[in-house]
Amino acid sequence: MAALVVAEHDNVSISPATLSTIAAARACDGEVHLLVAGSGADEAARAASRIGGVARVLHAEGPCLADGLAENVAAQVLAVAGGYGHILFPANAGGKSVAPRVAAKLDVSQLSDIVRVESSDTFERPIYAGNALATVQSGDPVKVITVRATGFDPVAATGGDARIESVPAVSGYGRSRFAGREVSGSDRPDLTAAKIVVSGGRGLGSADRFKDVIGPLADKLGAAIGASRAAVDAGYAPHDLQVGQTGKVVAPQLYIATGISGAIQHLAGMKDSKVIVAINRDGEAPIFGVADYGLEADLFEAVPELLTRL
Repeated sequence: MAALVVAEHDNVSISPATLSTIAAARACDGEVHLLVAGSGADEAARAASRIGGVARVLHAEGPCLADGLAENVAAQVLAVAGGYGHILFPANAGGKSVAPRVAAKLDVSQLSDIVRVESSDTFERPIYAGNALATVQSGDPVKVITVRATGFDPVAATGGDARIESVPAVSGYGRSRFAGREVSGSDRPDLTAAKIVVSGGRGLGSADRFKDVIGPLADKLGAAIGASRAAVDAGYAPHDLQVGQTGKVVAPQLYIATGISGAIQHLAGMKDSKVIVAINRDGEAPIFGVADYGLEADLFEAVPELLTRL
């Protein structure tokens, strides 16, 4: 049986998280199909067909799919779910909204946040805020899975030549409607896809200091900006920058933590980073326990000096 991956897209391109989800699907089953559901998503479907390792692209076009409402997307997934042994979603806001609905309708258990595939029915996932890994085995006929993108290297976005097949779009669910969306724009890289992330914590002391210290360092490195939950709760940074168990999970090549103590909640979202650098004046801060390089110093002195050397 083939595996079905539900693509995250912007009607033009396929998200990096979907590329990692495809890698997980390939480990589950030899043949991978990709569902592109949307309205005006022809270009996204063509981009999907070029992804390495995808055998078939299912393209569903309909007005009710335009805004990605979870009820409508779930209905579309269920409409094409027959014949698939695995249905996979990226473990982000969209996937976490749709996957439970699909699992409930199929009367199967959901496998959440997997980071490794041992076999077609056995998977590894983090538990206890990432402090332990559990191996879980499912006997369900269909495995509904969300994939933590940081656990799998993304497949190539080009090099494939999959057939695009149009499938009928479902009608709207009717009990929910799209009210609006507020999108914050930025010239910096997307937090979950950036190769370098500079994060600030409560140690920065204020929103102005967060902006004045973290912003220039991120700009100099071409990095995305992140924040700890404490910094977000204090109003130093918006919620969409939060890294952690209740925020975004990142695994960049370089993660610089400034003024972050290293609570378990935060470590769960960034400890898979390839190289971790910590700057904190508290030498006993837990962040130093996971850091590859640590600097015990006043960040208001250390960061400006670092900028002069870059």
